Amino acid sequence: MLDVRRLRLLVELSDRGTLSAVAEALSYSPSSVSQQLSQLEREAGVPLLVQVGRRVQLTPQAVVLVGHARAVLDRLEEAESEVARSLTAVGGTVRIAVFQSAAHAVVPQALTLLRAEHPALRVEVTEREPDVGLFEVSARDFDLVIAEQYPGHTRAHREELDRVHLVADSIRLALPPHPAHSSGYTIRRADESGARAGVSDRISADVHGRRGGRDASREHSLAAAATMPWVLEPEGTASRDWAEQLCREAGFEPDVRFETADLMAHIRLIRSGNAVGLLPDLVWAGEAPSVALVDLPGHPEREVFTSTRQAAAARPAVVACRDALARAARATATPSGR
Repeated sequence: MLDVRRLRLLVELSDRGTLSAVAEALSYSPSSVSQQLSQLEREAGVPLLVQVGRRVQLTPQAVVLVGHARAVLDRLEEAESEVARSLTAVGGTVRIAVFQSAAHAVVPQALTLLRAEHPALRVEVTEREPDVGLFEVSARDFDLVIAEQYPGHTRAHREELDRVHLVADSIRLALPPHPAHSSGYTIRRADESGARAGVSDRISADVHGRRGGRDASREHSLAAAATMPWVLEPEGTASRDWAEQLCREAGFEPDVRFETADLMAHIRLIRSGNAVGLLPDLVWAGEAPSVALVDLPGHPEREVFTSTRQAAAARPAVVACRDALARAARATATPSGR
């Protein structure tokens, strides 16, 4: 009889690629992982691993066994879900991977709802970039991931994961704060003493000085910010790729002087008059924005969604978390005053 725990190690090796990565993920030593897989080979009666340089590679027989092992693990998870559904109270532990702005905006309110409605449920939340979170849910490191994707940048689908829409999150041009005027937007001076003009002055001249009302300023605002310093997320991220493409379609390459994945840092740089940027509404967590927000042409939105393993989707604890997250997202999706 093949040991289920050793079968999982084989699946982990297939997913993660190295014995050391498997050991780190499961808090084992590499030698322990190697010993367990050697025992699995004896149980299976066929070679499962072959040495290739300093790494190991799965044999064709191991690949066949991985497919069956995944089905076994999924069936066990489905059995656990069915047992849990027979209980009157929702309990256990749900491990959630979440990206930053969702952690800031949606998760706290969802946790409040869950604590009131399911006090026996323990929820553990860890910040992860969406692609990492999706992989780690697939690898059973987490039970649920909150992820996002930008217009034209659909994240890769994993056959073993479902995908449920959570909220459409509007993205707007963010400028230093200013009072609204009937003729359009006018941004206050960064230096009221009359010293050298800063970002706020130049945006006031280039973006908000046009006549024609609010709609005209929206139409021209992105191109008018072409000469401004920008703050964007790091290169290689979906948000950065999308933002750069948006600017290029408007006819310019953004002058990215500040690069950080921390959207709270984006807000502070913009609010202080040192940069402009693109911010999703969720960063405000339903509260009033502290910067000026200007609608972009086409009103772009990023999609925020949740994913779990198909085998875990009916688990009551996962269902409860998704329900609470959906209610929290509806309550915080639009900033106050928009």
